[in-house]
Amino acid sequence: MRLVIGFITLFSVLAVLFLYSATVDIVNDLSPQGCRMSYMYPSYVLQSKFDVAWTRLARRYSLWLYRETNEHGQTWEPTHANGVPVLFIPGNAGSSNQVRSIASSAVRQYYDAPHSIASEFQARPLKPLDFFAVDFNEDLSAFHGPTIEAQTEYSARAIAYVLSLYPLGTQIIVMGHSMGGIVAMSLLPSPNISAIITMSTPHTLPPARFDARVDRVYDRNQHTLAADPTPVLSLCGGATDLMIPSEACVLANSDAPFRRTVFSSALEGAWTGVGHREMVWCHQVRWRVARAALELGAAVSPAARGVVLDRWLRDGHALPPLAGAQLTAGLLANAETLPENMHLVLEKPHGERLYLLPVPAARPAKLVLFVSRGSIAPVSPRHPISLVVSVFACDGTGVDDLRCRNLSPAVLKLIPSPIPGKPFPIPKEGSDESEGIVLFEANIPSDVSSKWVGIGVENGRGEGWITGGFVVNKPFTSSGSTLQLLIGQASIPMPEPRGLRTSFELPRLLSNALVVYRIAPRRRISDKPCADPLLAPLLMHASHSSETHYFPLTVPPAHRILLHTHAAAPHIHSERASAGLRFIVYSSGSVGCKSDLMGLDLSIDWSATLGRWASRYFTVLPTWATGVVAVILFQAWGMSERTEVVPTVEQSLAIFTGKPLQRMLLCSIILSVVPLPEKFYLGNRGEPLFSALAPLLLLISSGFVCASWWLLQIFIWPLGRLGRLGFRRRREETSVHRSTVISMGLIFLLILLFVPWQVAFLGCWMIHLYNCAASQTLVLQLAAVPETVAIPLLWRRAEGGEAVEDEPRRPASPPPHIAGNHNHNMHLLLLMTWLLPLAAPVLVVWARTLAVAGLTTPFDGDHFFLSAAPFLILVDFASWTNGPIFEKQSFEGTVSVRWAFACLGAAAFLLGSRKAYFVFDVAKVAIGLVVLIRIGPRYWGRGSWSPARPS
Repeated sequence: MRLVIGFITLFSVLAVLFLYSATVDIVNDLSPQGCRMSYMYPSYVLQSKFDVAWTRLARRYSLWLYRETNEHGQTWEPTHANGVPVLFIPGNAGSSNQVRSIASSAVRQYYDAPHSIASEFQARPLKPLDFFAVDFNEDLSAFHGPTIEAQTEYSARAIAYVLSLYPLGTQIIVMGHSMGGIVAMSLLPSPNISAIITMSTPHTLPPARFDARVDRVYDRNQHTLAADPTPVLSLCGGATDLMIPSEACVLANSDAPFRRTVFSSALEGAWTGVGHREMVWCHQVRWRVARAALELGAAVSPAARGVVLDRWLRDGHALPPLAGAQLTAGLLANAETLPENMHLVLEKPHGERLYLLPVPAARPAKLVLFVSRGSIAPVSPRHPISLVVSVFACDGTGVDDLRCRNLSPAVLKLIPSPIPGKPFPIPKEGSDESEGIVLFEANIPSDVSSKWVGIGVENGRGEGWITGGFVVNKPFTSSGSTLQLLIGQASIPMPEPRGLRTSFELPRLLSNALVVYRIAPRRRISDKPCADPLLAPLLMHASHSSETHYFPLTVPPAHRILLHTHAAAPHIHSERASAGLRFIVYSSGSVGCKSDLMGLDLSIDWSATLGRWASRYFTVLPTWATGVVAVILFQAWGMSERTEVVPTVEQSLAIFTGKPLQRMLLCSIILSVVPLPEKFYLGNRGEPLFSALAPLLLLISSGFVCASWWLLQIFIWPLGRLGRLGFRRRREETSVHRSTVISMGLIFLLILLFVPWQVAFLGCWMIHLYNCAASQTLVLQLAAVPETVAIPLLWRRAEGGEAVEDEPRRPASPPPHIAGNHNHNMHLLLLMTWLLPLAAPVLVVWARTLAVAGLTTPFDGDHFFLSAAPFLILVDFASWTNGPIFEKQSFEGTVSVRWAFACLGAAAFLLGSRKAYFVFDVAKVAIGLVVLIRIGPRYWGRGSWSPARPS
């Protein structure tokens, strides 16, 4: 059996290493990042007047005002507050210095030189921005609900202080990064906040699920979010963000208030995945956030602020407010009719002209139009060329009697124009503000009588290009299924005729965050390759109403094109769990020859898929390992009750890795295909594709339990050696000491007033580790004593006065309960060891707070001393009892208290993935029942155990 245990341990270690490697590769393969670094000359002004008179947390946190300087130390703006206030809230372990990138961009957009307003803003009623930033001393807010509440309290008072520096009625813009966005949402409802912009904030699912109070904060925010009218926009980094699952970044839809989720891969002008920390300094993102905040200062209503956010932080999923174009006399005078079914292709257009495209007789039809670097109002790159294009629906018998009106688009957005032969996005560079192609799509329904579509071109100066025409408005549907991809790949041909837009639908494929598909272009080998097209084939994958990814198909064969989504994911409620896969290929085509793109090969990319599994289930390992230990304890106690022999941990592990583990693996597979609600088990709603996920996690958790036991043995060995040097005899009393009661009371008082109960639990674990080392030394010493010992013959006087020789005496064999107690203690040590990771986050938060703030403010929460009481009593009793540590009571004949461990195991497997803190709560109840039923009466001296004596 040791071979089996070793194999499972080795498998778990190798599996974790492989999963870690697959997760790290996501950044480079699944959603590469192309961000330009931002530079600034920051300075900060401490708001010293925001002191204890404003908030009790002033000694723990601080507030700063950002001011931009130049290389000579000269500030660009006045040092005092003189514009629109903005409050930046950092996230978990974040710093107030993170405000510098966005604040610097806002300053350098508003001013073109120190104290010189840029011409773009001189004629507009816009004020500069005053960026205030709270500094939480890098508190670990993701792990602790009371810390979030303390930060919320401080931020609310900071807003009150900041607004006291401005005229009455001034409102503030709030920005939050990561968990700072949760703090920002917790400030609502508030009439003082005009808008909230969050960046990489997990709105719907906490990233660390070790505290129930964090869940309560989330529930309260969700309730507020559904009703409060304050505009909220959430920026998400997508798969590049490895610190949070980006499906949790998506805001819940709401009809009345303004709620927007924008993925950076869809953000017009950015088109790149963005890492968690990079979100605040990625230039393609930060300048748009800064510009949106500048424009928000002039908006006077929630609706107007929503328009501003939609304009500057666009992802193209919603249409912008359309600007009506006029059909000028110059356009009519230069009208030109194109032949039917001919595409318009204009390279470096000059002057102004109206091109009339005959509407095809086959309806419905779709018009697709591309404009490079120019504009179709109101959409354009940040710095467009002078080229302006307008689209009209026209009637009439000829050019002389044209009657035209604006043609309403179904799609109007900016798409990227990747450079052929280069990666997209370009690492450390990405896209420039002036890059981009305006995409215009319009549906021509059957009941429309228009004969022509007019494309008006104005201000052409020999720059840019235009191409457009009608395409078949019908997607190509493939019957490929997920099951087919499990054993091979699906080949998708490019349909004929090939146009500017080709749509694909695969309704039988699963669209989920846990599966990644790989696309491989299949090309024709030709001796005469086509000339470079204006727009090389570009695949657009819109997997979510807020998420879009762009992939150039002209890439080297070694480059992987990976399609993924955040629409449906573990523990996230979604109706799109099996919505299928949809994507579109755009291309301008090549003049005079056919495209060499013959089709696409689709398969599952298992490396990226496993990386997605690992990034979403890392918290499962400690909770499921706790469940494994609970099952081992349940079996060990059952054996001890049947045979009165407590197995060693090695024996329990050997038994567990046999048939029990095999049965659990089978049950885990069966349970994986049961359509449970997303809050239970692994949260994947019974998708058969993920049936291998549960047994994989169970094997890894079991291997970690075995590895942890070997590590404990390594720790126990030196402690045991020390115990031999200073070994103390066990006390003879069979009830608790008065000194112990006093010490216990002092510990409870200390927990109630100062330290969290998790500190007491850590102390219990350390004491129990030493006690186990000492008891192991005792067991080894008793086992080393020989069964018989030669004792000199003794003489005694018989009744008749004769001397009689006594028989040699045999030493009394050690009581059998000593080895049983040791084995019990070692099992409990293994359980407490795996409960440590569930208590560790609060311990780290407390240690961090103590190191930074000292005792200036109390550590809120975690002072319920009864949470630690069962472990304190158990460890104390195990350290001095002279009898069996656990004795089955007479009333346990029907249901033994060992079933509490079975309940702990069930809670760990069914709820541990979503609520890790709940596993510890059940463990406290289980240990509490054990202490109450099997230890309590003897602990207080009633029903004391005494060893059996010969009659």
